[in-house]
Amino acid sequence: MVKLKKVFGLLLFLLFVLLLLGTGFLIGKKFKLGDRLLEKVVEQRIVKEESVVVEIAEKASPSVVTVSIDVPERQVLEFSPFSGFRRRTEGGRLEDIGSGFIVSEDGLVITNKHVVSDSNAKYKVITADDKEYEVKKIVKDPNNDLAIVKIEASNLKPLPLGSSNNLKVGQFVVAIGTALGEFRHTVTTGVVSGLGRGITAGSAFEGYIERLDNVIQTDAAINPGNSGGPLLNSLGEVIGINVAVAQGAENIGFAIPIDVVKKSLDEFNSSGKFVGKAYLGIRYEMISLSAAILNNVPRGAFVVEVVSGSPAEKAGIQNEDIITKIDGDEIKTGEDVGKIISKKKPGDSVSVEIYRNGETKTLNATLSEFSE
Repeated sequence: MVKLKKVFGLLLFLLFVLLLLGTGFLIGKKFKLGDRLLEKVVEQRIVKEESVVVEIAEKASPSVVTVSIDVPERQVLEFSPFSGFRRRTEGGRLEDIGSGFIVSEDGLVITNKHVVSDSNAKYKVITADDKEYEVKKIVKDPNNDLAIVKIEASNLKPLPLGSSNNLKVGQFVVAIGTALGEFRHTVTTGVVSGLGRGITAGSAFEGYIERLDNVIQTDAAINPGNSGGPLLNSLGEVIGINVAVAQGAENIGFAIPIDVVKKSLDEFNSSGKFVGKAYLGIRYEMISLSAAILNNVPRGAFVVEVVSGSPAEKAGIQNEDIITKIDGDEIKTGEDVGKIISKKKPGDSVSVEIYRNGETKTLNATLSEFSE
């Protein structure tokens, strides 16, 4: 009986060992299977991201164009210590300077205003199939760094326009353009790095400096030459127009939100032009809070000059008036007047509260259109 118990105990022990070994084998196999599944998921994700970029590039590139300037031929006199003075011919060629994208089948192309800033120059648009089209008309938006150029063409493929209203930081984006004015149809990827940025874009060398508000920041590589090209979402829709890159930094680029572009495009399609900036017509200096307290006057915009025939003059605003409010908004900084007026349209009426000779008055001004 004792021997039988020992045998039975030994059998139980062996069974327990076998169960442990079997469980370990199954767990190890399961871990290996899990590792393989994880590797496959990662691989599928990478392949999926690659395929998205490839698909966007293939669909969008035929609608992205290069903007070139016709550099005229000219004779240059140069001196060499070995051969003396001699004349050399330069120019007489097309030079790629920016990007753009097609928005209508009959040849409307969107680009940046600063890309086509020279009114005396001749520009050409070059499509993805290397066809060259002479620019017949350029219409510039006075409110934004946008321009519409017209070429004589048909059956072009416009890019679908998305929305910039619900963009999220971290959202995937693709930029396409002529990088450095040399490498056409360069494709770069990144994310939306920030929203609602305010920047001063341009350079004295380009003859263009402008304040841009509410732009999109992205880390997709944007270089000189990308200006005017599209910033696309994962559906291949345009959500911005590339406009500037931060100097002295890496992977900090900016784009104008597409909703701004769509608004300007609607204005152009309905009237054949862009609606100009709203205009009040004053030159002023800001009275700070400390200066106001010292002089026993309210803080506001001290009117230095009223432009003759302007909405301000017609409303009765005079030199040395202090503008304290516009449409109920207090004037606290030197930028407040411009910010308030920039949100208005020509023809809008605004109430202007002024301080004059110890009294506060409210005047009504009808804003007009400012033409540059």
